[in-house]
Amino acid sequence: MDPQTLPDKERALYNAVKEHYKVAFEPLRIREHQLHLLKITDLEHILAGRDPLKDVSAFPFWIKLWEAAIVLSEFIAAQPCERGTTVLELGAGLGAPGLTAAAAGYTVTLTDYEELILDFERINAAASRLTNVRFSLLDWLNPPEMERYDIILGAEILFREEFFEPLLAVLRKALKPDGVVYLAHDIKRRSLEPFLKMAEQEYRIAASQRKLKSLDEDKIILLTRLQPRH
Repeated sequence: MDPQTLPDKERALYNAVKEHYKVAFEPLRIREHQLHLLKITDLEHILAGRDPLKDVSAFPFWIKLWEAAIVLSEFIAAQPCERGTTVLELGAGLGAPGLTAAAAGYTVTLTDYEELILDFERINAAASRLTNVRFSLLDWLNPPEMERYDIILGAEILFREEFFEPLLAVLRKALKPDGVVYLAHDIKRRSLEPFLKMAEQEYRIAASQRKLKSLDEDKIILLTRLQPRH
């Protein structure tokens, strides 16, 4: 991906990001869809000496393309897309699932909690030649009035238990009554079970496992579907 081929606005964003971080585009092929994701290559700089193993909350989760995001991207790409179906991605980070949904024809809104993350998403959408994507700041602890969506996506967003209730509140606000939520997480993530126990009071829950082969070790990803109880 040649950054010089970006539209003027996104090229300016790219140049501004490049002044502060070492970055590189990485191609991601999801079925017939080709994405280009800008990633930070110098993690030491952004961690600023913090040990993510000692304090998980200090780790900037958005900088990594998680295996769960790839699995969720593959899943959404395999679904039949009805024209006009709207998708919201929560904690989108680099935006792979939402951008895949946009490539498949959905009308997509990517959200995260910081403007810098949205800039990466804007660049990634432009680099992937996608125009049916919007970007919005979303603080789960103080959500604005929101429109409702047909589908809500989230990959590796359940890592802090104090956010479970705020997340459920966001889902209540943002999901259409007949909508569906798809979440994808590493099956080893301990916070997954307590969240689903909270959610099952309001949602019918179904889950399936997907195996993603990697050089280090095969990852088992739990793909979870939540549908509102009526």
